[in-house]
Order: sequence, then C-alpha cells, then structure tokens
Amino acid sequence: MTRIPSAAILEKAANERILIIDGAMGTMIQQHKLGESHYRGLRFEDHSKDVKGNNDLLVLTQPEIIEEIHGKYLRAGADLIETNTFNAQRISMADYHMEDLSYEINLEAARIAKRAASKWSAQTPDKPRFVCGAVGPTNRTASISPDVNNPGFRNVNFDELREAYKEQVRGLMDGGSDIILIETIFDTLNAKAAGYATLDVFDEKGVELPVMISGTITDRSGRTLSGQTAEAFWYSMRHLRPFSIGLNCALGAELMRPYIAELAHVADARISAYPNAGLPNEMGEYDESPHEMACKVDPWFADGLINIAGGCCGSTPDHIAHIASHAKKYKPRVLPVIEPRMRLSGLEPFVAG
Repeated sequence: MTRIPSAAILEKAANERILIIDGAMGTMIQQHKLGESHYRGLRFEDHSKDVKGNNDLLVLTQPEIIEEIHGKYLRAGADLIETNTFNAQRISMADYHMEDLSYEINLEAARIAKRAASKWSAQTPDKPRFVCGAVGPTNRTASISPDVNNPGFRNVNFDELREAYKEQVRGLMDGGSDIILIETIFDTLNAKAAGYATLDVFDEKGVELPVMISGTITDRSGRTLSGQTAEAFWYSMRHLRPFSIGLNCALGAELMRPYIAELAHVADARISAYPNAGLPNEMGEYDESPHEMACKVDPWFADGLINIAGGCCGSTPDHIAHIASHAKKYKPRVLPVIEPRMRLSGLEPFVAG
C-alpha cells in the first residue's frame, strides 16, 4: 500500500520537535456572531430546517471565514490544523436534514485547510504544515443505551457507524488531508468503527495515511464515558498502529496530566494532548488565559511526556502561540520500547505475566 510523501515529512518533523496542533474552531466561529442567514447562505436559504449551529456547513456557505481561522492558527505556530468536520458525517448531519451533504462538506473542508496549510508551508519550508482530517465521535453511542429504562437499547449500531465514517474519510482524503484524526472519543466502540472504516478506505484507494487517535476522559474518575481507563483505551486501539494516541477536551491541562502520563508510560506511539482552556465557568465560557494554559502544559514538555500539543474548547490562536513558544524549548518525548506481552482491555487493562 502506498504511503503519501507527506507521511515521511511528518515523521521527520515529529522526530525533530514537539508538534503543535491548532486550537478550538468553534470558539473562533463564535467570535463572528453569525446568524441563521450566514449559516444558510444563498444556497440553503430555502432549507426546511434551521441550520444555525451547524458549524461544519460553513465550509460551504462561509469558506472565507474558515480559511481565515486556519490561517490564524498557522500564523500562531500550528504544525497541524484540523478540518472543520467534527460532525460532518450523516449520523450527526441528520439533525439538520443534511445527510446527503456529508461527503461534499468533508471534501471542501479538507480543500480549504489544505489551501491554508500549503500557503504557510511555502512561506516556512523548514516548518511544513499538515492537515488533519477531523473525524468526531457522532452524537450517538454504540456502547451505552440512551434510555435509562432499557439498558439493552441502542440508537446506532457498528455497521451504521462504519458506513457513515467511510463516507466521511473518503471526502477527507479526496480533499487532500495528510492525516486522519479520530478525536474526542467518548465511546471506544464508536472509535473502533471509525478505525475500521478508515482502514477500509485506505484499502479502497491503495493509499495509507497516518492515523491519530484522541480520546476524552470525561471527569476526575479517569475514564471515558463508556468506562475505560486511559491504559485500557490504548490497548483497545493500538491495533490501528496509530501515529499518535492522546487525549483532548473535557478537562483542562492541570486535570488531564495524570492520564497523559498514564498513556506516556504504556504507549509505543507518540502522545498528543490538546486540553480545554481550563474548565467552563457558570456561563459555559473558558477563562484560562494563554499564559496560564501554556504554563500548565510546560511541565509536560519538561518531563518528556508529549510529542504533540495544542488546545481544545476555549483555546484561541493566542493560546496556541504561547504553547508553541514553550514547546520549542524542549525535545519531543522519546518513544519507549515496550516488552511484548499479552495486553487485553475491558474497562480495566489486563497485562499477562
């Protein structure tokens, strides 16, 4: 199977320095205070359902805004930018009656991000930029019943997730993504469907991209929503041989650190972390300043825990610029040699011997 040339360039960059991934897309979109008409544009002015809040749709109706946001993160020092496709598969798009736009949205989102990344790569040839095709968790969960009175009920199954993800990944690859990023994973079974779909599309196209995986520890319990610890999550996903494994969202840097350290101890892949800018206040806003956030991430770099760092909810280009300025003082984490053993995962890890 063919590996794209940018994969070798990415490997070289990751060996030389801590890579910086961008910050929150939604936070930046909110600053534009867009109304229903902005989301609709001319193309969807007669659409039957309200679409405000469908941020992924903006790659079709407000592409200049999305490209501008990418540019701000690239200017701040991001090596990796994520496509604006967090919910751009037909399961989530059904909320807006826009399922049939899924492939097109992913295609255009990747093209927009690639255009922005290519501009900056040309300006800084010693610092190439890469596009992560963002694959979110969907708004459904395959492992947990949404009905408290019926624990066996599921509103989605593995094959439905797999087919939706295949369509998304095709669009991301056709648009020029360098990496497939399966992110904000709260249900490992959803992520397995995304991984399966990604490998299917690689086989279809005869092309293999690097895969990044990023889970979400939802609270101080140290577990994903579907109940796994960080170590068990890694054992569930390591068969994909990802370029990186890590965590994003839900927690700020201070609370995320123990779980990043847990992954760094057991994973023979690169470690990524892009926490929120602290925890939300009573208004749902994030108050952690760029300086505060960077200072809380700095010990991760100093202790050799991290290969890729950035920000999630509440983070802005200023946050990313501060994190990048701290990261450049340190070497990336050295991948450990892990002794071969049988490693299994349920909610907890099991290591034989």
